[in-house]
Amino acid sequence: MNEQDLIAMFSTYLQSERHYAKNTITAYLDDIETLRSFLVKEDLGHLSAVTDRIARFYVSYLHDQYTSKSIRRKISSLKSFYHMLVMRQAMEKNPFANVQLPKDKKPLPKIIYEDDMADFLNRIDSSHDLGLRNAAIFELLYASGLRVGEITSIAIRDIDFLNQTVLVHGKGSKDRYVPIHTRGIELIRDYISTARPTLVARSRAEDHHHLFLNYKGFPLTDRGVRDILDRELKRQSSLLQMSPHAFRHSFATHLLDRGVDLRSVQEMLGHKSLSTTQIYTKLSKEKLKDVYMKTHPRAKRT
Repeated sequence: MNEQDLIAMFSTYLQSERHYAKNTITAYLDDIETLRSFLVKEDLGHLSAVTDRIARFYVSYLHDQYTSKSIRRKISSLKSFYHMLVMRQAMEKNPFANVQLPKDKKPLPKIIYEDDMADFLNRIDSSHDLGLRNAAIFELLYASGLRVGEITSIAIRDIDFLNQTVLVHGKGSKDRYVPIHTRGIELIRDYISTARPTLVARSRAEDHHHLFLNYKGFPLTDRGVRDILDRELKRQSSLLQMSPHAFRHSFATHLLDRGVDLRSVQEMLGHKSLSTTQIYTKLSKEKLKDVYMKTHPRAKRT
């Protein structure tokens, strides 16, 4: 068979046997065409003549041209293509069968610098009920590093005002105690005593144990917290790009910047594995490097 016959066979296979969508099939065929063009350019012969060595050569070429995500897709397409050829007895072996897909580099978590975070928190208008609630929410998010789902699940009884801690019901039904600084405790106490009763009065619900309530007096949802944050950023005319999870990332990074040990941060975040927490050491090192390059006399001269 010539190359066009092989490609047509593959197209029929994807449509009739794999039942892929038209756009997906087009993407697969484009990946085959990329390999075919490479073979022509390097004078390496027919698609059916690709060997393990040529496959490794091609993967090396891809690393110089494409992102890890694109490479993974292209190799996956080729594995499927040659797997089909082997099944149809058009080739004896799949030259891409043992090719390892590159791991996608995970982007570093988005954090907010300390001064920007302080400015955002200080500019929240807590002179009215919802503003006081919002101030308590965001202060607690930054003070404790909780996930947004953990924040919305907090009951009033989970707050220990004497010991300044919150009992967090985390993932996998794993509870943990997380400290809250004095400013956070004060805001929560003010919210419970002055703003929350007004919100409760708007609801006919019998269950009023949740700490944070929405305007109608019902428990606040994860989406609700995100909407509140978006509105607050808009009200402040802030240029910050942040989500509720950015408070958690910033909490961990800022503590590590100030010398808190990794195990303690892991415990407060509720991470099962220390390796999950170690991503924040990368952020801390990046900041250290940035400060060094900006302040060291010789670095500045360079």
